[in-house]
Amino acid sequence: MKISHEKIKTLLPLYLEGVLDAEEIKLLEGHLTDCEECKKELEGYKILSKAFKEEEVAKPSNNLEIEFLKALNEEKNKQNKVIPLRKKNTENLGFKNLIRIAAGIALLIGAFMMGKMQEAKKADSELALLRNETLKIKETAMLSLMENQSASKRIRGVNYIEDFTQPDEDILKALTDRMLYDENTNVRMAAVEALSNYTSSKSVKMAFVNALEKEKNPSVQIAIIKNLVRIQEKKATGPMKKLLNQEDTQPFIKEEIKKGLPQII
Repeated sequence: MKISHEKIKTLLPLYLEGVLDAEEIKLLEGHLTDCEECKKELEGYKILSKAFKEEEVAKPSNNLEIEFLKALNEEKNKQNKVIPLRKKNTENLGFKNLIRIAAGIALLIGAFMMGKMQEAKKADSELALLRNETLKIKETAMLSLMENQSASKRIRGVNYIEDFTQPDEDILKALTDRMLYDENTNVRMAAVEALSNYTSSKSVKMAFVNALEKEKNPSVQIAIIKNLVRIQEKKATGPMKKLLNQEDTQPFIKEEIKKGLPQII
């Protein structure tokens, strides 16, 4: 069995996740022995994954604090060397020296805080970039898993949705395809549950309506009906009435529709 170069690239994140089967691992590792490009890309994934797992908000460097204390000591030493020339000016000189010290300390503190703010801003920017890259890797893994021949891996891919607060259209499209067309009932149910958190999307609403028209499994039907009633999707009234009039519709399905239909109409 041969596998394309592009397919190998989609399998690299899954290889690190440890979800490939023995045949896929053998093919991938065989490809890596001859492909430097994929080998480098795998190393990049390893570094990025390790960095994300061990991520800590970068702490500002101690150099600024060291320089501050050094400059403060130098300023104090300078003041200790001041020799009053006239007794009557001692009080004025002391007051002026205090002002100079205070001004110097204020400048150093200001520079120190500015440095901390700049380093914190840089750390936040790098952390955001790291998270974005990690999500891209997870999205690639998720989409690849949902196309896997194994139903359990497709379910695992569907459940990756938990890592995304704002999934893009590609992810939502992949989930709706699982709900509408997957041959496995458990995969379709998992997709229904995953999509139930994104019913603000018009495409997801329509996918639920379409799923109700073609779904035959009673458990999945119930889950779809409950979601459509919850969001009060008026376009679902037609498919629901159709199910009510069909003789082969399970009695408990009809009861669920009778209970929820008035809330939509």
